[in-house]
Amino acid sequence: MRLGLALLCGILVCSAIAVAAPPPSQIPSGREVVSPSAFASFDPVARGGSFQIAVILKIRDGFHINAREKSADYLIATDLRTQAPQGFKIGDVAYPKGELHTFSFSKTPLNVYQGRIILRMEVSALPDAPLGTQHIPLKLRYQACSTEICLPPVTQDVDAAVTVASAATSARPTHPELFQSQR
Repeated sequence: MRLGLALLCGILVCSAIAVAAPPPSQIPSGREVVSPSAFASFDPVARGGSFQIAVILKIRDGFHINAREKSADYLIATDLRTQAPQGFKIGDVAYPKGELHTFSFSKTPLNVYQGRIILRMEVSALPDAPLGTQHIPLKLRYQACSTEICLPPVTQDVDAAVTVASAATSARPTHPELFQSQR
């Protein structure tokens, strides 16, 4: 009887401790820290014409990602790539200049992106580009960090959908706010 009572008391004490203990802090995944979205500079884009794709990165408050021009060799730079689908030629990617920030874990300031940034990619629709809605698959690679932790590097898929028209007269500029400045 005493053994049963002692066991019951032990279970009740452990249950009380488990209920009273605060939940462990939630550490997000790198995919949850950065929300990318893609927009074309024209809708539709014309066969034989050039356009840009803007990839907007919304970085969660309290986090940063390394800029394209990283501060040290061991850091992972932000990188946007694609394999050109049939009918498209991919040009250079324009990365914004990062900002130097000092963090308690680094003796030197780090070149990082925070908040909202825009990457821009030059694209040409070739004269034989397929008409209608086309998808340009992008790969975004980055490493997100807070002032306390760095999350594992992540590669996210980003879909850039564009509509291709045969006539240049159909092409209309879109999202001028994304394509006028470099920041």
